[in-house]
Amino acid sequence: MSLRFLGNSLKINHVYIKSSGTVCGPLEHQGPLGACFDKSIQDYHYGEKSFEKAERKMLRDALDICLKREHLKYKDIDLYLGSDLMNQITTVHYLARELPRPFIGVYGACSGFALSMATAALFIEAGFMEKVVTMVSSHNATAERQYRYPVEYGAQKRETTTFTATGAVSTLLSSQPQPVRVEALTLGRVIDYSQNDVNDMGRAMAPAAFDTLMNHFQDLKRSFHDYDLVVTGDLSMYGHQILKEMLLRHKVDVVHYNDCGCMLYDLSSQEVFQGGSGCACSALVTMGSLYPQLREKKMKRILVVATGALLSPMMTSQKESIPCVAHAISLEAVE
Repeated sequence: MSLRFLGNSLKINHVYIKSSGTVCGPLEHQGPLGACFDKSIQDYHYGEKSFEKAERKMLRDALDICLKREHLKYKDIDLYLGSDLMNQITTVHYLARELPRPFIGVYGACSGFALSMATAALFIEAGFMEKVVTMVSSHNATAERQYRYPVEYGAQKRETTTFTATGAVSTLLSSQPQPVRVEALTLGRVIDYSQNDVNDMGRAMAPAAFDTLMNHFQDLKRSFHDYDLVVTGDLSMYGHQILKEMLLRHKVDVVHYNDCGCMLYDLSSQEVFQGGSGCACSALVTMGSLYPQLREKKMKRILVVATGALLSPMMTSQKESIPCVAHAISLEAVE
């Protein structure tokens, strides 16, 4: 099969979502979508001696839920792809030790969900694989310790801060027809608007989301009106507003748009600052809440634009700015 990109985008014909597994943290379970997730943990240690091991345990649970739904074992999968936020994508690599099949780790920061889904879709659409599993996770305490300050430090948060979601999601993609398919994808460019504040990720990532959205619409001759819902990954409230202003300045008619970071929590009552971020944020919202609505044909087509800030603590300490990226996947209910 010959695959040809239209600019930065590709239409997909034979990739379907077969199963998923979602595990969320305490605050995510208390949020407006809490009932949508398969499993929740009640504390951040999850019975483990470290937050990092707790994150790995969540990811294993999400994978097991996903495969058990289809009565599959680890060995039945052709390929695993995974992404998380820790150095050297530690969570997925250490879990991959238990998997008897090929594994590829991908890194796109908080865009890891869409990036891993898009990569898996390419393998299946090209005919190389029949069953591919994607896995993503994030944990508030592990991310805070790596990118800002350990939670035990009790550092004062800025108003523009986002809150890293605690959760894990596994998704099984297949060439076998199912009620929901991956219909198109757009791969993002790395965009840097010279932002350097690790406590203002929404401002840093909004231009990348804008670039990918505009490329997606131009490549596929579409607009917001072609989707029942367009969601960005985790710009949260502040970045969400910045993106809307950028689109409106370019005379784009913005309809049916929301941000996963705003949807995951009740921003009026939960102490999550501007809203959610992290690999698990867009994954939990998409697979926990939006995917079932597609299956039940409450929506026909959605676009998920997952954003990621590609910073490292080493480079921010050297006063470098924050490069960002956004990848998009279009999911569609099959007629």
